[in-house]
Amino acid sequence: MKKLIEGIIEFREQRLPELEQRFQELARGQNPDTLFISCSDSRVVPSLLMSSDPGELFIMRNVGNLMPPGTRDGNSTGDLSEASAIEYAVLVLKVRNIVICGHSGCGAMKAVLSGDPLEDTPNLAQWLEHAACALHRLQEEGPLDSSIPPDDQLSQLNVLVQIEHLLTYPIVRQKVADGELQLSGWWFDSGKGEMSAYEPESRRFELIDRSEGERLIGHMYPADGVLCCDATPASP
Repeated sequence: MKKLIEGIIEFREQRLPELEQRFQELARGQNPDTLFISCSDSRVVPSLLMSSDPGELFIMRNVGNLMPPGTRDGNSTGDLSEASAIEYAVLVLKVRNIVICGHSGCGAMKAVLSGDPLEDTPNLAQWLEHAACALHRLQEEGPLDSSIPPDDQLSQLNVLVQIEHLLTYPIVRQKVADGELQLSGWWFDSGKGEMSAYEPESRRFELIDRSEGERLIGHMYPADGVLCCDATPASP
């Protein structure tokens, strides 16, 4: 806590003056472009990794970056918090992008892979069932990248499975079909500090360097500024 309090003081004295006008604007409302769904892991810091300022990201974090699937009527089969965030982001904030971001060394994926969550964690064990499909896919179809550890292999497939879970919600599926919403799968290598994006053509997570970043931007935002319509992720 000492470091956190010192950080508040540092922010107030050094960063706040340059962001004061931005905070005044945000006090009247927010207009983020992207809902970013990531793991609660302390090594994943979305605003740092994307150099984003206040108001640019609507962030939802949970253990394992999981998205419980919805029913035909759009009701969540798991925790209401995640489904509520989806509804608010899509219908109220009208975000144009949803990113699900997994990461290397994920404790949740290690627990799913081992089938042995921590003792006295019945809620955690039940929550991790939302990654069961990813484990089944890894066992039946194999990894996207066999060169990385098994828990990272599972983590990558889990990103794609959670995108599929997103598409079980009618409001998401309709927005994607109308070309008003783009779904993306990203994966963060916490040991290297590098982010990758899933590419359906190569069926791999490709490093987001300058050339890949420019390609992604060109794909999502054509010259006329309209979001491209081919937003449905390919099945792994």
